[in-house]
Amino acid sequence: MWFVFALLSAVFAALTSILAKVGIDGVNSNLATAIRTVVVVAMAWGMVFLTGGQSGIGEISRKSWLFLILSGLATGASWLCYYRALQVGEASKVVPVDKLSVVITLVLAFIFLHEKFTAKSLIGCILITIGTLVMVL
Repeated sequence: MWFVFALLSAVFAALTSILAKVGIDGVNSNLATAIRTVVVVAMAWGMVFLTGGQSGIGEISRKSWLFLILSGLATGASWLCYYRALQVGEASKVVPVDKLSVVITLVLAFIFLHEKFTAKSLIGCILITIGTLVMVL
């Protein structure tokens, strides 16, 4: 089931890039990011209330709060940089560079989460990096 959601995430991420590139034309990239963020916040809280998840707020640990806040800050920084890159660059070049996050995530997961870094992971990282370079150079 995780694969279906991951695939849907990729489809929506692709749509996000194309829709953002069209929508950002003539709009300050920070303002565009703020507008997008308001929509995402409304959608996320809508899902929380729709599924009854709001009852779990009091059970969140301090550690989880800290890391969720840090994750939110990283997301905000990522979105601000992404929208600025989309505004000044071609989507067909910005998106592949952005997807180097896959390689960076694998390395960070190995270092900090102690996840396995296999030969398959290494080959995948190398291929993604080469593919990105081929697409942007």
